[in-house]
Amino acid sequence: RFQLPEARRMSAEASEKRILLRTPSMERDGGSFDEHHATPERRGSFSKHKFAQLLDKEWGGYYLGVALCAGGILGTLICYGILQEKVMTTPYGGGNEYFSYSLLIVFINRALTCAVALVTNVAKGESLKPIAPLFSYAAVSVSNVVATACQYEALKYVTFPVQTLAKTAKMVPVMLWGTVILMKSYNLKEYGMAVLVTFGCTLFLLSGDASSKVSHRHTAGGPEGGNTGAAYGGLLMMGYLGFDGFTSTFQEKLFKGFQMTPHHQVLYVTLFSATFAFGSLVMSGMLVPALKFVVAYPSCIVDILFLSSTAVSSQFIIAYTIKTYGALVFATIMTTRQFLSILVSNVLFGHPMAGGQWLGLVVVFGTLYAKIQMRGKKKNSLAPNHAKGHQGQQTA
Repeated sequence: RFQLPEARRMSAEASEKRILLRTPSMERDGGSFDEHHATPERRGSFSKHKFAQLLDKEWGGYYLGVALCAGGILGTLICYGILQEKVMTTPYGGGNEYFSYSLLIVFINRALTCAVALVTNVAKGESLKPIAPLFSYAAVSVSNVVATACQYEALKYVTFPVQTLAKTAKMVPVMLWGTVILMKSYNLKEYGMAVLVTFGCTLFLLSGDASSKVSHRHTAGGPEGGNTGAAYGGLLMMGYLGFDGFTSTFQEKLFKGFQMTPHHQVLYVTLFSATFAFGSLVMSGMLVPALKFVVAYPSCIVDILFLSSTAVSSQFIIAYTIKTYGALVFATIMTTRQFLSILVSNVLFGHPMAGGQWLGLVVVFGTLYAKIQMRGKKKNSLAPNHAKGHQGQQTA
């Protein structure tokens, strides 16, 4: 009887707390703090609940998350592109000395990525033993090193916009390798889009000057070499597309054939890639001259390290974006990144484009965005059936 007033006071305070701690999502669901956080674990995660509320789609948090991911991907990869062009096409030391050892960039990039992947695997407590046969990792690594080296070497002969636009034609070798290795089939729309992208790239190349400003330094004819440099750069980009298409297709086969996490595959692929790149530097006799160059011009190694760090950072943002928001959002961001990279390069490095090149640009990126939209419609039409199948797997 004597504890009744105290009990009333405590009850009133509890009611007041429930009113103050009600959130809009609880109002919508008809719940309260006590109902949602009855256990100690729930009470301890109240701050996490508030953060989740911030990322609630109806409060605009979904779009905020996509915007942050897009900003991260665009920021890191545009910086990556700028540094690529700076390292390979601008002189160091205020003189006429140009960096020309692209395999050193590949080695540093892959070694740094391998180190990060190793730390990630150890932090997650996963086994470091290889899951697939070593030759499988080695095959992906060889094609990856060759593709990346071709990409950097091409900048000696063609402009960065040409190099970037050529990458958009990657769907052509990917479709070819997918048919050969994975026995995939594609419909007429997909083949038609591949033809349109190829047409746009060809129009871009034929409508204006595609040669890099330093191409005369690497061609036999010197400044009078004409379009020889651009043709050689085009061959290098064809090599990039072929080997890079094989790399991505064989990576997909590894994921389907073996139960492995992405960072496990990255660990072994980049370990072999770094080894192959270093071995190539030694056997070609370029290791010592490359080291002498970066010692003489320390700003060059700073640019290379920054380039590698932006590439590694982007991979984590990309993985989070795909996992959280899906491949369609990621594809849209990457297509936008390629377009913006071309515009930024035009401004910073002075690559004026002719009218035909702008038209080729519109054809290529218009086709890519149409492909993304078509994929989204296909995914939405399959969603109900996919949900039923997924539910069956859960109950089974």
